Amino acid sequence: MNIKVTPYGTVARKRRLLNNHESLGFWVQHFVDLVIVCGTLFFFTFIKVGAIPTNYRLLAVVALFCVWIIYRRRGVYRQSLGFYKSAFRLLSAWVHVLLLLALVGFVTKSGDSFSREVLIEWAVVGYVLQLISMNLLGTLHKRYNEMFSREIPTLVLGTGDLANKLVQNLNSNDWLPDRVLGFVQSDDISLSEHDSTSLPLPLLGSISGLRQLIIENHIRRIYVALPIAESKTIEALHINLLDMNVDVIWVPDIFSLSLLNHSIREVAGMPLISLNESPMTSRRSQIVIKNILDKVLAALALIAFSPLMLVIAVLIKRESEGPVFFKQERHGFDGKIIKVWKFRSMRLHDDTEVKQATKGDSRVTKVGAFIRRTSIDELPQFINVLQGTMSLVGPRPHAVAHNNYYSDKVNAYLARHRIKPGITGLAQISGFRGETDTLDKMEKRVEFDLAYINNWSLSLDLKILIKTPISLISKDIY
Repeated sequence: MNIKVTPYGTVARKRRLLNNHESLGFWVQHFVDLVIVCGTLFFFTFIKVGAIPTNYRLLAVVALFCVWIIYRRRGVYRQSLGFYKSAFRLLSAWVHVLLLLALVGFVTKSGDSFSREVLIEWAVVGYVLQLISMNLLGTLHKRYNEMFSREIPTLVLGTGDLANKLVQNLNSNDWLPDRVLGFVQSDDISLSEHDSTSLPLPLLGSISGLRQLIIENHIRRIYVALPIAESKTIEALHINLLDMNVDVIWVPDIFSLSLLNHSIREVAGMPLISLNESPMTSRRSQIVIKNILDKVLAALALIAFSPLMLVIAVLIKRESEGPVFFKQERHGFDGKIIKVWKFRSMRLHDDTEVKQATKGDSRVTKVGAFIRRTSIDELPQFINVLQGTMSLVGPRPHAVAHNNYYSDKVNAYLARHRIKPGITGLAQISGFRGETDTLDKMEKRVEFDLAYINNWSLSLDLKILIKTPISLISKDIY
């Protein structure tokens, strides 16, 4: 066995630093869900055909494999979630399983060999039974912890926002046995009486007296929530507490940084913290699905809207001279220049400077005013989606001149380009469509764009698409 010897003990070279801390409750719930998924499928199959044919047995095996993988990856069994969040997370994972099974059926051309009645009953009843079992087992687990589990006396080192948030999360989580008794401040920081009384728990002392605090309060666990600047203090603490028989858990203060789509993963046993990463590179499998859905829906949308687009094209041509379509250079993914398609809504003019349309703008035609207010002028951007330069959902692409103007005036402005631009986005359904005539409006739009990148998922895209038609009713589009 290849073992590396350190001054403080022996450490296996292959030891993982990122481990899955899965409780007995996790495994019980996972096992029950697998039984429910398999049992409900066999039950409805037997009721329908009086037997369990081979194809249904094979379906059960594939379904169990999908549940095993997808449920764990999507965090279905995170015990700190409330009922409604848990129910939605379970529903999302179950739908992913069903969609994957449908895709397998389509590829293998085996879908017609299954009863639609059985599959629908299985999908609905299977979810309901999983939800009931999750709620029931969760309640039983909680009651067991209340009656039999021992509390772990705990201290939090640090007095900043991170330490305060950590204490709130620990003491409000019924699933954790940790009971935080108080705070311990750094030796370099001296809190005033006012500051210490604002803490949710008592300030018990400083790091210099930590060993004595551990003995007096029978402490068994310590969370280190100190700023990154105190890394030397953290290292010294680790060495100093090796002989104190306490768990020492470091909570890195990465949230004091401006994060973008942050995550933690492992490569060859080394933990990697992504402070700034594009979903285009960190979630490639889901991005592939997003791209496929984009192109399919864009093609369907062009077919559905083609009569309307033809009428608009005729009206534009009749009202003023010039082309029907207008192509404007804008920044796309990774800041690359793309040409965005739109219906022309303005008369031809010689302005060399790109200016946003304003209320009463003389350049806007009558037809143009209508199609801008209703966002019909953006329908040709479905062509951009088919070309792959845009997505259905994402930050709206701005003109190159606007990017050059705002890039040094709005914090993290250019981070909007870490994902493909979209026809609609989180900012647009949140009330920030149309003219951004003040710096505050642009800052809010960027804030929502970055929030979209940080929280991107296929389900978020779906929510935005559903809410977009409502957001089109706006008085601020010129």
